[in-house]
Amino acid sequence: MQLPRWWELGDPCAWTGQGRGTRRMSPATTGTFLLTVYTIFSKVHSDRNVYPSAGVLFVHVLEREYFKGEFPPYPKPGEISNDPITFNTNLMGYPDRPGWLRYIQRTPYSDGVLYGSPTAENVGKPTIIEITAYNRRTFETARHNLIINIMSAEDFPLPYQAEFFIKNMNVEEMLASEVLGDFLGAVKNVWQPERLNAINITSALDRGGRVPLPINDLKEGVYVMVGADVPFSSCLREVENPQNQLRCSQEMEPVITCDKKFRTHFYIDWCKISLVDKTKQVSTYQEVIRGEGILPDGGEYKPPSDSLKSRDYYTDFLITLAVPSAVALVLFLILAYIMCCRREGVEKRNMQTPDIQLVHHSAIQKSTKELRDMSKNREIAWPLSTLPVFHPVTGEIIPPLHTDNYDSTNMPLMQTQQNLPHQTQIPQQQTTGKWYP
Repeated sequence: MQLPRWWELGDPCAWTGQGRGTRRMSPATTGTFLLTVYTIFSKVHSDRNVYPSAGVLFVHVLEREYFKGEFPPYPKPGEISNDPITFNTNLMGYPDRPGWLRYIQRTPYSDGVLYGSPTAENVGKPTIIEITAYNRRTFETARHNLIINIMSAEDFPLPYQAEFFIKNMNVEEMLASEVLGDFLGAVKNVWQPERLNAINITSALDRGGRVPLPINDLKEGVYVMVGADVPFSSCLREVENPQNQLRCSQEMEPVITCDKKFRTHFYIDWCKISLVDKTKQVSTYQEVIRGEGILPDGGEYKPPSDSLKSRDYYTDFLITLAVPSAVALVLFLILAYIMCCRREGVEKRNMQTPDIQLVHHSAIQKSTKELRDMSKNREIAWPLSTLPVFHPVTGEIIPPLHTDNYDSTNMPLMQTQQNLPHQTQIPQQQTTGKWYP
């Protein structure tokens, strides 16, 4: 939505833009409000002065068309220049803007908007805002200064303030003069005040709202606070009756008689409306009474001197490293004595072991050694333990190779099979024919 260059609500200047002079808007343009705008230029071309009032909505539009003149045109003559331009705003000498001033720009092809409600603490103090424009095509920049001179308002703040939550609007749409003018006109028809000002506009995202899904043209929602000089109307008070409060607790829409006056363009969530009567507010300030929970005033803080005394870290070193190292060394010596010096020995073990167990163990070791030696040469004959005990043909018992008196202690487990008298040749399978013994 295209935003206007100047717009003001009431006597003080509220809307400013990148204009070239002064413009007066007729009542037909803004409904029931006569709007007057003053745009004052300083001697420096890049500096602009604006004069908003404290407690009144301030809006300043950063128009892309104005900043396009700061960048070179397209190389092709006659081609329309539509460079993407973004803005960066900050308080001079600081990385961010003042707390009361916000900035929004949806896309690089839309105008940027500075908006907010000036506070009374900054009245009389010029606030210089640095505006830096970035051309995303050529990567060139242009800088301008906006000097905000906050003026005091005679009726600030207005005693009766109401905050509405509009569900079908985004903040940049609500900042447009014609949209905000239509809303204020609807509020005036319901409220009937003599003086009505827009105090502040806040996006629902700044209040903890969720980003809407990109379906069905959903909007973020916006809070609009307005102030008037007369008490709230009966229609606005309807949201406070018990029936509507019960419906709001059950997430149902309350019944408001004047909702049809807004329903044409604005969908208001009446359960989130806030009515503030500053005439009935009592100051909550209480004098601080010093007691047990409050420490006495200690006077001005005195930091330590630059000349610090030297500190000896030798004792800390001994406690931190030497003591744990000594304990670890003692434990290591105890473990070494147990593992090395407390062993009984092989001889004592053999003395306490039965002879038959030692012979069995020795035989196992010898057999293991012979098997390991056999594994080194796979071409030797079969061991004796694998020879048949009975004759494979006659079935007779093969007599032993040696008599009972033969000393076999040094006899190898495997002998050459060529010289054995009772060795029977193992049948070999022929390629064709029968089996032969």
